[in-house]
Amino acid sequence: MTIEMEFGARSDVGCVRENNEDSFRLAPELNLFVLSDGMGGLASGEVASRLSVETVVKHCGDAAADPALPIEGQAIGGVSQASNRLASAIRLANRTVHDAAKRNGNDGRMGATLAAVRVEGERLSIAHVGDSRIYRLRGGDFEQLTRDHSFVAEQMLRGRMTPEEASASALQSVLIRAIGIEAEVDVDVNEELLRDGDTLLLCSDGLTRELSDEQISAVLGEARDAQAAAESLVDLAKKAGGGDNITVIVLRGAPKTAGTLALIKRWFRR
Repeated sequence: MTIEMEFGARSDVGCVRENNEDSFRLAPELNLFVLSDGMGGLASGEVASRLSVETVVKHCGDAAADPALPIEGQAIGGVSQASNRLASAIRLANRTVHDAAKRNGNDGRMGATLAAVRVEGERLSIAHVGDSRIYRLRGGDFEQLTRDHSFVAEQMLRGRMTPEEASASALQSVLIRAIGIEAEVDVDVNEELLRDGDTLLLCSDGLTRELSDEQISAVLGEARDAQAAAESLVDLAKKAGGGDNITVIVLRGAPKTAGTLALIKRWFRR
């Protein structure tokens, strides 16, 4: 059985920042959806996030045209070829941003987060670096499928900080892993099986800093379609303060008995 998906997306500068350092790309022809939050300030962050998403989509597209295209880095055991290709694309994005920073004299001061999903039949490939997140709403269960590569997340994992302390910490933005900072990066990759009615959310931290899991889950569950959910989430985050750029991609699945993955294209706003 193949899962048909609809999607919606929106990116907004928010209410405080002067420019939008987030980027996203929707590549339904590849069943690929990518989001990045740039770091480095002004043009540097914009360049880092744009390079990141464009490199991932191009590499996956090139591999679709030429399956023999070499993998960037070492293959990961126990996951599909699609997941390995996604990890390869993110490693290449890391090298691309790192090289661009060196050329522009921004070495170590230009980087990005990156979160991406790719769908093959009922299999969902998930890959990320940084603290942009991927969530799944399944029935009433709202679950974060990624783990933040941040200082406060590590402190919580080690039992040195409570969730309440982490949410109030001035160190929330400190990442321990990001695209472009080092010449090589470790990419977290995992796979999930899609089920009837699953909703997926990719988002930058401009959303999760403003809205609780309960608020996000309610919007995803009540919105009439994926684009309406994306619009509502961004609007609510702006009403809550909009202290950072806000970018969301929403995917909704439904069962189909035959055919390849079909995605219903909807308008979105940047």
